[in-house]
Amino acid sequence: MYERFFGFTERPFELTPNPRYLFLTERYREALGTLSYGLSSPRGILVMTGEAGTGKTTMLTVAMAGVQSSQLVAYLRNPTLRRAEFFEFMTAQLGLPEEVAASKTKFLQAATRLLEDRAAAGKVTALVIDEAHSLPNRLLEEVRLLANIEKPDQKLLTLILVGQPELADRLNDPSLRQLKQRIALRCELVPLTLRESAAYIAKRIGLAGGSAEVFTREAILAVYEYSGGIPRTINVLCDNALVSAFARDESLVSQQVVLEVARDFDLHPTAGLVEQSGNTSDTGAAPPPGVPVAVATNGRPRRRSFWHALQFWKRWPTYR
Repeated sequence: MYERFFGFTERPFELTPNPRYLFLTERYREALGTLSYGLSSPRGILVMTGEAGTGKTTMLTVAMAGVQSSQLVAYLRNPTLRRAEFFEFMTAQLGLPEEVAASKTKFLQAATRLLEDRAAAGKVTALVIDEAHSLPNRLLEEVRLLANIEKPDQKLLTLILVGQPELADRLNDPSLRQLKQRIALRCELVPLTLRESAAYIAKRIGLAGGSAEVFTREAILAVYEYSGGIPRTINVLCDNALVSAFARDESLVSQQVVLEVARDFDLHPTAGLVEQSGNTSDTGAAPPPGVPVAVATNGRPRRRSFWHALQFWKRWPTYR
């Protein structure tokens, strides 16, 4: 729709988990390393938590893109299954005979033999559960029993649980203390800071072929304030702000456009975010170092707004 108008080759703020647009802060790089490590070696139980929209599924997509032929990964995207359906899923993912799914005993026997054979051959087997916070209690117990399949000197199955912060709350339940005690690695995805949000937006526009001169400083601050630094919400705000600016035949996205989009989506400013990071007013003091700046001249923004953010991104390889 607006790609040609702004000089993009594609829409930079799609909501799909496209690995090409992966943005790595220090915490995100740590999380990706944890996932990759767990998929490449038998590590027991790994847990990754983060608020909705922080990029958990994207992290999984990138980590699993590096899976080798010697690695067998069962990826459960929708864990709201009945127990029988879960065993059917695992039977198919592990390549076991269909008839073992009808009996828990037969399934565990067949799965144990398979895991022992693969471990003896130096091959890694993993079960990845996305949206793990929605696992029914009875199914979570079955997952725990699978994690118990091990040898005295070796883990046979790596279990990776990925979910929202409610997952951490559930793991604190006394009834799940055995599962919690077996967690070997743990990481958390947190919302982006103002500086990271600016670099995130600049990177996506740059990858889409843009000239990095689209959003004003005040627009960036508004995006951050109303998104809380959540990447998915940043994408929603920026994409719709570009649509609105295009409809108005405006080549620069202003703060007013972002505010109107936020109102349409019933988003509210996150208290204290911008006050901690920099001034939000159009005539206020300069933002923190590295934040994109649109210098106002006689009340009109100069087209330098995203250049500074792009240069910041280029200088900081951590965010690539």
